[in-house]
Amino acid sequence: MQLTAKASSNHALLISIQTPQFKGDEAAASLAELARLVTTLGFKVVGTQSQRLNSNQKVSVLGSGKLAEIAHLTGNQGLIEESEESDDVDEMLFTELPSENLSFGSADVVVFDCDLSPSQLRNVENQLGVEVFDRTGIIIEIFSRHARTRTARLQVEIARLNYLAPRLRESAIGNKERQMGKGAGETTLELDRRKVRDQLAELRRELVSVQDELKGRRTQRSELFCVALVGYTNAGKSSMMRALTGSDVLVENKLFATLDTTVRALQPITQPRILVSDTVGFIKKLPHDLVASFHSTLAEAHDASLLLYVVDASDASFRSQLDVVHEVLKEVGVDGITKQLILNKADQLSDEEQQALMVEFPDAVMTSTRNPADITKLHQYIVNIAQDEMIEDEIIVPYTANGIIGEIRSSMSVTKEEYEYEHITFTVRSNPINLARLKKQMQNKD
Repeated sequence: MQLTAKASSNHALLISIQTPQFKGDEAAASLAELARLVTTLGFKVVGTQSQRLNSNQKVSVLGSGKLAEIAHLTGNQGLIEESEESDDVDEMLFTELPSENLSFGSADVVVFDCDLSPSQLRNVENQLGVEVFDRTGIIIEIFSRHARTRTARLQVEIARLNYLAPRLRESAIGNKERQMGKGAGETTLELDRRKVRDQLAELRRELVSVQDELKGRRTQRSELFCVALVGYTNAGKSSMMRALTGSDVLVENKLFATLDTTVRALQPITQPRILVSDTVGFIKKLPHDLVASFHSTLAEAHDASLLLYVVDASDASFRSQLDVVHEVLKEVGVDGITKQLILNKADQLSDEEQQALMVEFPDAVMTSTRNPADITKLHQYIVNIAQDEMIEDEIIVPYTANGIIGEIRSSMSVTKEEYEYEHITFTVRSNPINLARLKKQMQNKD
């Protein structure tokens, strides 16, 4: 199963199912976000519709009347049948686009703003006669297209195959062969499922190997103060990463434009160096398999000394987005780390709106990555936090230990040097781990 915006198949109709637990502004915001997700894949959203139901567990998801109306919009290509079950419909809602924009055959893709079971997906596709996707399938496809590094590609492919496996279907050829008495062994479907299981096993083995390498790199960086940028997708983390580090990271106004963790040194350079990492963005209803797959990516946040919670302060829903970030980080075990809320994109707010937010979030830092003064202020904030974690100590180094002298000057903040007859006494500020390692290194040389 592959989601593709084909030239002849790229007009998407979005469907929202509102239940007693999911309705109103929450449902509307989720549907608007789905439109952005679908657009990221290259589809054109031609309309959105909603229906109120007691649940989304029906075999055909929607009521039979609503399915018939949607089938008209997709060109009546399916096999709409009368449903024997009660529709249990409270009210039908039509949203977003005027009805005159939704004509016969105006959509050739239908996307549901919820998860569909394999049987639901199959039933709806049979009745509508067009491709039908759910929210998880769309998100996984975006991740699949945007993954660049080996680690991200492995993680996304595992999530994609986990999603695909229960949705595999018997091909028409396989059915025909069975009916004719051929293929006494495994069916085509069974062979496909076994192939997916084998692929998953191989991918997981490869991922373990890659994760071991990444763990080694993080261990090497453990002596340095590390800052992790975390937040909702499209909150401006990549722009902030570029502003803080001068790195040439991808910046696009798209959901999940970047998936791969990038680690760079804070610029202007500090002594000792401070590292900044840009982690994967979060989203509401993030598929569980993707959360599980990205544990190693989010390990950058787990191992960080400081978490900067970046939010798009110009987005009215940033508070609920911040809740999503808290929930996902809690799920992957990130706790007990210093956190700082960054109200980003301040340039899109009026002075009154900025003042109101600072009253509501008095400890937050208001920034715009387009304002150099804001970035300088944030840079200084990071440096101050890093220095607060440092301790001061004296290190006596013989003149013959040239390597140690060079390492002290490159990895620690030297506040004083006293030259004696046989040695130099350095007064330094550094983190306890780095100091302990250096002293142990000197003892071993003795």
